[in-house]
Amino acid sequence: MNYKTDEEIDAGEEFQIPDELIGRRIDASLAALLPRLSRSRIKRLIDNQQILINGKSCKAKSIVLGNERVVINDSTIETDLGFVAENIPLDVVYEDDTILVINKEQGIVVHPGAGNWTGTVLNALLHHYPDSKQIPRAGIVHRLDKDTTGLMVVAKTIEAQIHLVKQLQERSIKREYIAIVHGKTKASGTIDLPIGRHPRARTKMAVIASGKEAKTHFQKQSGGEAWSSLQCFLETGRTHQIRVHLSHIGHPLIGDSVYRKNSSNLDKTVTIDIPPRQALHAKKLTLIHPDNGREISTEADIPGDLARLEQSLKNLNG
Repeated sequence: MNYKTDEEIDAGEEFQIPDELIGRRIDASLAALLPRLSRSRIKRLIDNQQILINGKSCKAKSIVLGNERVVINDSTIETDLGFVAENIPLDVVYEDDTILVINKEQGIVVHPGAGNWTGTVLNALLHHYPDSKQIPRAGIVHRLDKDTTGLMVVAKTIEAQIHLVKQLQERSIKREYIAIVHGKTKASGTIDLPIGRHPRARTKMAVIASGKEAKTHFQKQSGGEAWSSLQCFLETGRTHQIRVHLSHIGHPLIGDSVYRKNSSNLDKTVTIDIPPRQALHAKKLTLIHPDNGREISTEADIPGDLARLEQSLKNLNG
């Protein structure tokens, strides 16, 4: 069964119980979906009306009828897990008393979850900034996929975290990505298509009519007949947004095994060293400083594997 993973379910976020659990008790179903929480803990949350089903309180023994909408109104589900501090290096691009911006490496998960309880950005923050244990999610306000590199802002105070989350909600934080994709794209464009959980593959996202608003702008930097290098600008911040949008219009990211639809002429080109991850990098991050109201802009150079990929693709053009 493909469920939304623990890492993807946050306090206050709505998710659905899949049809595979029809006929089972609510508490047993949620225990299957949320292995990081014990069944007794789930029952307490239900009894305290901190778990709502279709917007209403429920009983632990209630039976799943299918596609129930669930919200967990408990901000302590993160801190109760006892995440450990780990001495994992962080590439800090900017830091002051209120915020820091890090350049996340490829292969590191941002937040602990099923299959990745250690070795994450959060574990590293707890080590390098012990006071972050007093802040929800150690100050993390947004995420990057495991194999996406680039810039993330982290709050060092609760007040800063609230301010940054509000900026994300109001779309005043500007995020620029570099994406190297299959195919020859047009010079620029906007993809304005809703994104939601894939109706069948629950660990994936998809463009679906019932999804949330999602808007991605792009400009082509360079390319050939079989590839394009794009600057992408997020207006919204849905899970896997760039990957889903570009795949949907027929230009999946090079190296993206999850959202790639079709084969490419690049597959037949042995001179191209395609990295074992999606060719996506969060290059630039611009925000309003929570304390002084000034605009802060940071940049991270494209990492070596993507720079080599882009150069080898340019060499194909002669």
